[in-house]
Amino acid sequence: MTQAPTPTADIVRRLVRSLLKDGADDTAGPEVRPVAEGGEPATWWVGTRHVLRLAPDRETASRQRRELRLRDLVRPHVPVAVPTSVAHGEWAPGLTYTLDTKMPGGSAEVYDVSALGEADLAGLLTGLREVPVRQAEALGVPRTGPRSLEGLRRFAERAAGRLAAADESGPVRLHQLSPAAAVQLAAQPGSAVLVHHGLTGEHLVVSADGRVRGVLGWTDTVVGDPAEDIAGLARAVGSPAAVRAATLAGYGARPCLRGLWLARCDTVVQLAEALDGTGGASLPLLRQQLELAWEAILLERVTELRGDDTKDGGES
Repeated sequence: MTQAPTPTADIVRRLVRSLLKDGADDTAGPEVRPVAEGGEPATWWVGTRHVLRLAPDRETASRQRRELRLRDLVRPHVPVAVPTSVAHGEWAPGLTYTLDTKMPGGSAEVYDVSALGEADLAGLLTGLREVPVRQAEALGVPRTGPRSLEGLRRFAERAAGRLAAADESGPVRLHQLSPAAAVQLAAQPGSAVLVHHGLTGEHLVVSADGRVRGVLGWTDTVVGDPAEDIAGLARAVGSPAAVRAATLAGYGARPCLRGLWLARCDTVVQLAEALDGTGGASLPLLRQQLELAWEAILLERVTELRGDDTKDGGES
């Protein structure tokens, strides 16, 4: 198997110079620099108006091709911006690239989401539910089954013990999620929708006034459990804001609480893995996500869930 080339500034510069020719005799081309420091750079800022994403392997290239088609499918259904590609192709044999227009704004890690921003997130969740599942699957979007909340709860309990031993327990109160409650919050049959599956703070483009203007990172989108996106928002903007947005989108108590506890268990497990040296994310970010996911919400006072108290969405 041929070794894929390592993306370098010279490779990127030559590529973007060929893509952004405007007739001017500018041999230097726009400034290029990696978005993230350290590691093998796959995402580059190109001047002040574009971002270049390079697929480092064939699996990522396949997902990037699918993402370009998926963004066109999603765009009419959601009220926030979806990245637009101004050029795409191969930067090396079998390895794709997309040159996207940079969205104005910062991330949810920089700006707080306002009440109007929560309405934007509600519109996003509503729009994802309205995307026809069959059309998404025809593009190659995979279908995934819902995770076992009871299995995750048991895993999180062990992780919580490691956090306590390291004096990292923070707000963790896993006893609030009993085995019976975990079973009660199982995903309901027929509730699969299009799920972004990557609603992290860095993927939410937020303006200085707290509005959510766009959503990045569509390569991991699946057809599956909508509670996963509620969980992602809980880690990104806090549980109260996530639940308010999901409620505005028409989701009832069960998927909201399920998303809440998926987020809480995930943050406990991921922080414990990072402390053990087996996780990849930074400790400050994981601690922040844990704090956000464990913010208390009024809905937690609900003690009984009935089959008709939720609007889980459904397939179309």
